[in-house]
Amino acid sequence: MTGTAPADRTPRTALRWAVAHGLPAMYLTRAARRGDLVARLLRDPRLRADPHPVYERLRARGPVSDSSLGLVTPSHRVAAEVLRSEAFGVGWHRSTAPRWVQWLLTATDDPAADGVAEPPSMLVTDPPDHTRYRRLVSRAFTPRATAAFEPRIEAIARSLLDQLDGGGDPVDLVAGYAAPLPVLVIAELLGVPTDRRADFLRWGGAAAVTLDPGLPYRRYAEAEGALRAMHRFLSGHFDRLRRDPGDDLVSHLVGLPDDALTDRELHAVVMLLLGAGFETTVNLLSNAVVLLDAHRDQWNGLAADPSGWDLAVEEVLRYDSPVQLTGRTALADTTVAGRPVPAGSRVTVLLGAANRDPEVFTDPARFDVTRANARDHLAFSAGIHYCLGAGLARLEAAGALRVLAERFPRLRVAGPPVRRDLQTLRGFSRLPVRLR
Repeated sequence: MTGTAPADRTPRTALRWAVAHGLPAMYLTRAARRGDLVARLLRDPRLRADPHPVYERLRARGPVSDSSLGLVTPSHRVAAEVLRSEAFGVGWHRSTAPRWVQWLLTATDDPAADGVAEPPSMLVTDPPDHTRYRRLVSRAFTPRATAAFEPRIEAIARSLLDQLDGGGDPVDLVAGYAAPLPVLVIAELLGVPTDRRADFLRWGGAAAVTLDPGLPYRRYAEAEGALRAMHRFLSGHFDRLRRDPGDDLVSHLVGLPDDALTDRELHAVVMLLLGAGFETTVNLLSNAVVLLDAHRDQWNGLAADPSGWDLAVEEVLRYDSPVQLTGRTALADTTVAGRPVPAGSRVTVLLGAANRDPEVFTDPARFDVTRANARDHLAFSAGIHYCLGAGLARLEAAGALRVLAERFPRLRVAGPPVRRDLQTLRGFSRLPVRLR
């Protein structure tokens, strides 16, 4: 089926929304009205353009403080400790919820509508299942396998810029370059047809939207419709590769013994790779261009000496992290920065704040593509849930920016960029630029 299907607005959809978004939205909205800073970050769209003043208010309270979602940390040291600790997991255990919520979760369970933030996605799964999933796909993301994509990334970048170079009028760099480039790369990696690019963009956007808590019902229903279309495509894609396998990751996965992955697990693994495989890069590229346009001397320096692009990408990841926050659940009673954390409690990790921690980064609010320790950021998380595709995202971003600056060294932002209406993921939905 081509494109995104109409939203499946059934009673089950409404119940799924109520449990996953409606109730959290009510809770967070009330907490925000009471002045809770974390709730305000998640509910107040005015803070999305620049959340850092709120991060600094939280930092002034110490390495950890209380919030509506449990403890919250803006500290790089504490964030790294929590992300790497075996005392914490990503999963949320249904047994800790009230019985009526457990009943709703069971009643509304629907594999055909699963998103990337629902089990058995690796994003929300702990060992031993997480270990098993990661082992099955990690061979495609080794440094050697990732490096093999460099010539293709450059070729795709040049081809897209050929299509984008239509004259002197402003063009949207997100739609014409930052979004399609990683989609085409991940399509090759997973053996999916590149002529479904527009569908992947819609489906990936839908998957990304569901990472934000408290979505309005209409937006959730539209996202669920897109997720259903994506699952239908994947079912057909798996069948095709079983009949005619190629030399790609999905062909390998569908050819595994029946007990290696259930059908639901197979869908979850591939959906996450499709969505996460380009979401970070899209945001990273658009953030980079906006920052470098505002720091023109650094753009000109990189255009003159392309050897600096790898470090520049690290500084963009640090300064304007594509993923702003994440959470962990205590698997047993533990402590964080001297504070007790009972089993089942959540700790919210503000990655965007940790990456501007003055204890780690000198003058952290200054953007500097020559910053020696920029790579110490936590933009890709840490520990066993460190982003599997981090190496590929870095390679895509450095290659795409290098080719862009080489081809259009006088590129300038040509109008107000439009931020994505999301808090968890940070990037731009539209970026008008003049190429010459």
